[in-house]
Amino acid sequence: MDPRSLRPLARATLVAVLSTGLLVVAVGAGWLGPDVGRGDNFCEAARDAWVKQPANTFSNLGFVLAGLAIAWHAGKVALGGLATPYACLVVFLGPASAAMHATQSSLGGRLDLLSMYLVASFAAAYALMRWVRQGATFFWQLFLLFVAACELVGLYDGEVPVVTYSGNVAFAALLLVAITTEVRLWRRAASSGGPRTDLRWGSGAVGAILLAFAIWNATRSAWCDPHSLLQGHAAWHLLDAVSAYLLFRLWMSEVAGRER
Repeated sequence: MDPRSLRPLARATLVAVLSTGLLVVAVGAGWLGPDVGRGDNFCEAARDAWVKQPANTFSNLGFVLAGLAIAWHAGKVALGGLATPYACLVVFLGPASAAMHATQSSLGGRLDLLSMYLVASFAAAYALMRWVRQGATFFWQLFLLFVAACELVGLYDGEVPVVTYSGNVAFAALLLVAITTEVRLWRRAASSGGPRTDLRWGSGAVGAILLAFAIWNATRSAWCDPHSLLQGHAAWHLLDAVSAYLLFRLWMSEVAGRER
């Protein structure tokens, strides 16, 4: 058995410490700007405190833990050099999303959307890279293209039905590309007899994010209790963190299939 490298975990831990520490300083010093009510449509009432929305803020620790768990696995499965970047990206989702809920600032909102663009772009680019049988250079080109496209779509500042922001539409579209491509990859591998992903991990990832979306929508209106610490958007964060972890396990299962 090959020894496990601790470098991915060390790098993801460094990202966690630096990004979380920088967020704490930024919130305390007011670097993210004034409270403009960004994110106040997610039910939880803003407190007159250092952290405006405590449940929606601290639930983002789920992403940090998920990223560290991914980094632990990345010590054995490199995914062509992309496992550690994905682990660090998932870790970064936590402080980036927390920036909006802690401050309700405009810059915090942009960081929150950027983190969503990054993870959805990664999932779509990694699936398409494998579909066209290209390497990491192709992945990074496609990844940056997707992030830029999301930023352009996000410039539309009108309200969008159901998902609120235009950036959420771009996020959902990239996830749909990733899901569709992963299914096509599985079918291609099945027909050729090659190594396949274990779709149970993929089904879990999709199920978690669909459940998260259902809870998020239900608790924005009828089941909304603004002053409770049990918030549907906090559940969205935790279930999305689970989904990000399960997605990595899906990719791991393909590598395990090649090694058998």
